[in-house]
Amino acid sequence: MRDPLQIAVVGLTGYTGLELAGILLRHPAVASTTFYVRETRGANCVAELFPQFRGWGQAPLRPLSLDSIVSSQAGTAFLATPHEVSADLAPALLDAGLRVIDLSGAFRFQSPETFTSWYKLSTPHAGYLGEAVYGLPELYSGEIANARLVANPGCYATSVILALRPLVEASFIDSNQNVVCDCKSGASGAGKDPRRDLQFVEVDQNFKAYNLFSHRHTPEILEHTGLGESQLIFSTHLLPLARGILSTIYVTLASQQSPDVIEALYRKFYAGRPMVRIWPAGTLPELQHVAHTNFCDIGFALESSGKRLILVSCLDNLGKGAAGQAVQNFNHILGIEEKTALQ
Repeated sequence: MRDPLQIAVVGLTGYTGLELAGILLRHPAVASTTFYVRETRGANCVAELFPQFRGWGQAPLRPLSLDSIVSSQAGTAFLATPHEVSADLAPALLDAGLRVIDLSGAFRFQSPETFTSWYKLSTPHAGYLGEAVYGLPELYSGEIANARLVANPGCYATSVILALRPLVEASFIDSNQNVVCDCKSGASGAGKDPRRDLQFVEVDQNFKAYNLFSHRHTPEILEHTGLGESQLIFSTHLLPLARGILSTIYVTLASQQSPDVIEALYRKFYAGRPMVRIWPAGTLPELQHVAHTNFCDIGFALESSGKRLILVSCLDNLGKGAAGQAVQNFNHILGIEEKTALQ
């Protein structure tokens, strides 16, 4: 009998997996957590591999084996793995009766053609794409609660979608004007694999744009905001910081609005959604306000004409942009308070 409170986590050595471990190991509802990695380096528990967990991170560490996970009583699996690894593992775990929360991009799209086009990978998991629920709790909490497979959103996509969705649903955006999403991320968002452009001397005291018109989070933003492809301009930049995302979004409104109306729209849309904090009109969040939390903070400034709006959306790319949001989804699956173990 599978127990959803017994957790299998695949992947630990990356930034997201490590962040996930820190949250799950303090989660009051979790009965047990076992971590699976390709190389244990002789370690038997998490604390032996990562000394920061000494005294509280004695969770077992095992060599990655699908048979080992399937033969356990684990009822929930978190996959903090590369896209192609998730595409292989998730179907087998689902067939074995586990619920899966995948932190990669493998299941974020309904269409295999979209995944192949943007990720340049094959789709052996194509038959499961239609089952996956996009794991943005502020928009899809009901579907997440009943899902067998949750596709955790991308970090940039989370910051942009949460900022734009209220305006789109209210038909406030001028459809004849571009929406510019100018986004910046800390270096941990690029992963842990050694790359020359991510070495300290390359990132420190530097700031650069990358993947213009080709960033993989683009189709997520289009699908979950409803914007047209020709309307969206999405640019990404690398900050000389470890963590955090700040998205500055430029919007032309369809009709004149007041700051009070804009603020009220956002407060009503996210009422009862504790992980999104709306700032008072004319005040703007900063990365330091969301670092090491699961909050997405949204502020705005409205030009005196009432038609040009600038939004600022901030979150921690390892928290609300990845591991924290995965646990928020897990809480919805369990039917418990979505803030549990999060801050």
